[in-house]
Amino acid sequence: MTDTAAEDPPRIGPTTHVLLHDLAVRQDRDEWIVGRIATRTFVALPAAGARAVELLSAGLSVGCTEESLRAETGEEFDIADFVGDLAALGFVARIGDRPVPDAEPPRASLPWLRPRHVRLALHPVLPLLVAVLLAAAAVVLVRRPDLLPGYRDLLWSRHGSVVLLSGAAAGWTLLLAHELAHLVTARAAGVPGRMRLGTRLQFLVMQTDISGIELAPRRHRLTAYLAGIALNLSVASVLLLVLAATETGTTAHRLLAAALLLALLPLPFQCMVFTRTDLYFVLQDLTGCRDLYGDGLAYARYRFRRSVRWIRGVRSVRSARDDGPDPSARLPAHERRAVRVYSVVLVVGTAACLTFMAAVTLPVDIALLARAVRGLGPGHGLAGNADAVAVLVVLGGVNVLWLVTWWRNRRSRRSARAT
Repeated sequence: MTDTAAEDPPRIGPTTHVLLHDLAVRQDRDEWIVGRIATRTFVALPAAGARAVELLSAGLSVGCTEESLRAETGEEFDIADFVGDLAALGFVARIGDRPVPDAEPPRASLPWLRPRHVRLALHPVLPLLVAVLLAAAAVVLVRRPDLLPGYRDLLWSRHGSVVLLSGAAAGWTLLLAHELAHLVTARAAGVPGRMRLGTRLQFLVMQTDISGIELAPRRHRLTAYLAGIALNLSVASVLLLVLAATETGTTAHRLLAAALLLALLPLPFQCMVFTRTDLYFVLQDLTGCRDLYGDGLAYARYRFRRSVRWIRGVRSVRSARDDGPDPSARLPAHERRAVRVYSVVLVVGTAACLTFMAAVTLPVDIALLARAVRGLGPGHGLAGNADAVAVLVVLGGVNVLWLVTWWRNRRSRRSARAT
């Protein structure tokens, strides 16, 4: 047998039986989400498609599946082509007596962590405990509003290098704990999950891919999406309660106030749903959209092309055809409305972030780095040199890491598209 013959896809006939991988199925309004958690691959199917998957999984042949669907719906279905589509998605393990080549599943973070180890993360009592903790902190804050930290609380030491390095260490520790909360909650639902560095516009972020959670019940999905925010609020509540018990003006009090502020600082960022934050996934789930960001971006680009042609005065029928069809028109009505509203949030929010970066972030970064470089040398003393080195290490390191992460992820996306 030649190599070409060996690579030919197996023939799918009426008597062909197929073996599917372990697939999860969940109903979502009028459609069914079918996916393979191991590879984080999912597809939305109509009821007939989900029924075909059920029949094939039960061992029926392609022809028997077609006959069963015809008897149930009165319609004709090409199950052979359907099996080919499933194989392309990686859902089919064997066609007839021939195995289907399978791609290696994405590597999971902390693979030794099993669902049984962290099943308490999805216990319904846990959100109540978090709510009680938040309520206790709120009561203390109402009685003692002076405990609410301000930006000056970050300067807990007169040594700038100590403040900067300790703040960076505490901030990244909290960020890691935030993402671990997502990972642990998803793992409790049986989803592998993977943590990695990423970029969101000008922000360097740590993100956890828990896409398999889409097949879990809604309570589990929302718990996994909100787990990071819940952890930050829980840590802040504990710090506030301990802060209320410490004496004002002491080093411990200043440290706790700085830590409290660091725990709260990431929360406003979560409201920036145009950068696919935790609250973005909550919004996407509640609106019932498959890909709110992708569809919103496609619609924004479509409207931009139309606007440019209108400004230029080009309104011919041919130019309208050149714009292509409205990408939101193919979506269900509830998704179409959400996508069009979100596209406005996406454009306005992105423009505001990039403007702030150009007007504030970049000039401040450049000024701080230039000042740090000028602060090096024997004439500035040990404290001055330490502060300068701290700025170069933290600020310069973050910017370099952002560039490396952005470039690496860009190359990964290009490779995935080429494949």
